[in-house]
Amino acid sequence: MVIYFSGTGNSKYVAEFFAEKLCDEATDAGSYIKNEELGIFSSNKPYIFVAPTYCWRIPHIFRDFLEHSVFEKVGEAAEKAYFVMTCGSDIGCAGKYNERLCKKMGLTYMGTLEVVMPENYIAMFPVPENDEADIIINAATQTIEGGIRIVQGERKFPVAHNDIISSLKSGPVNPLFYNFAVKAKPFYATDACIGCGKCAESCVLNNIELGADDKPIWGDYCTHCMACICGCPTKAIEYGKKSQGKPRYTFPDGER
Repeated sequence: MVIYFSGTGNSKYVAEFFAEKLCDEATDAGSYIKNEELGIFSSNKPYIFVAPTYCWRIPHIFRDFLEHSVFEKVGEAAEKAYFVMTCGSDIGCAGKYNERLCKKMGLTYMGTLEVVMPENYIAMFPVPENDEADIIINAATQTIEGGIRIVQGERKFPVAHNDIISSLKSGPVNPLFYNFAVKAKPFYATDACIGCGKCAESCVLNNIELGADDKPIWGDYCTHCMACICGCPTKAIEYGKKSQGKPRYTFPDGER
């Protein structure tokens, strides 16, 4: 079973790619999280967890969801767990933390695969234009297909080289990032907002409500998935000054 979390579609695409080639099913953890539902899963195949990289680890909300979910194992294959992480550059030393999580979940850790996809973190980094995004996505295909062959053979993903910088990024930098950088306050809607409510619908943490003028209002609980700002049909959402003038990115469903 392939279980994924995705903000702007990169991880959804990779998860569905794996599921299709492995004749398996892809399940969106985001819907469980949004509805505050416990995950109870059953599989006779290895579990594959696909997620974006948030400050060189899997998103905390996805980690917490997995830690509190139930994974029923129908046969020895289902004892195994693979992690696939999409990223804009690298995943740091994320595998070490995924292995720890696996132990809590009662599964056998089979490694973490790094898949470089178009950057979507508009609150901090440049986001590619469509043509550049296409090149990055096409280049990722070989990595994804290689990962699928490894899962088919029930082998372990290659161990990534982790240096001191990677350890620092996934280690002490990660909690600092969540404490000081992951804020909802800078989000606001411009006059281009049409009050469609898509941002509120896409917020996995139900952190967005529409005000009396149908413009979105953000609460205090945010994970910086960028679903609201990148998915706005009129590009009416900004994140302070950091997003101004930048293209928005969502994976173009149905075009690949």
